[in-house]
Amino acid sequence: IRERGIESCASTVGRIIRYLKRTGDLVEPSTRVKSTKRRKRYYAIRKPKDWEVSKPGDLVQIDTLDIRPIPGLILKQFTARDLISKWDVIEARSRATSHTAKEFLDTLYRKMPFKIRAIQVDGGSEFYSEFERECMSRGIKLFVLPPKSPKLNGCVERAQRTHREEFYELCDISWTVPELNKELRQWEYTYNCVRPHQAIGYKTPLQFLKDSGIIDNYSNPSYLSHMS
Repeated sequence: IRERGIESCASTVGRIIRYLKRTGDLVEPSTRVKSTKRRKRYYAIRKPKDWEVSKPGDLVQIDTLDIRPIPGLILKQFTARDLISKWDVIEARSRATSHTAKEFLDTLYRKMPFKIRAIQVDGGSEFYSEFERECMSRGIKLFVLPPKSPKLNGCVERAQRTHREEFYELCDISWTVPELNKELRQWEYTYNCVRPHQAIGYKTPLQFLKDSGIIDNYSNPSYLSHMS
């Protein structure tokens, strides 16, 4: 308006616009509503209220952690935590996709020293497609969180914080996926077999499982051979 030589103030312009809207001479363009249609889940469901979590494997929470060590480099850490024993399985990948999530499920099966009955995830795209089909083929119940409810996955969220504070912030780390995974395996051993956890009476998850009779008290089963 000023460029055209007309002197006015913003409040006057505002009053004119409001008046033109009231009279119908100025009509707002219609807003494009974003589609709220969600991708269809054919297997995952919300966790039933009566789902009992009383022993290791009854519910394992899985989440991904963004790792940004240097500008331009983003890695993903898959983290799984058992709610009862606090046993963690962790693995780094260059990307979080349904394919890498499915591969992490294989790792989880090798490293969790008890049968997994159910898994809980958020609505991330990596937990659709191949991951969902793999859970179904293995007979694992798959529970998905409602939108915007990370607190319902609070156990694994707390695990992510511990891994960030006690591993990534304190250790000299290699930033290639193969080398990082070697270092993560060492940290995973420390976390499960050396570091005591307040939540389970200052025991390690390994000791908790031994005391619960899940793992033999005198020898490591074959699926724990990587810990020797």
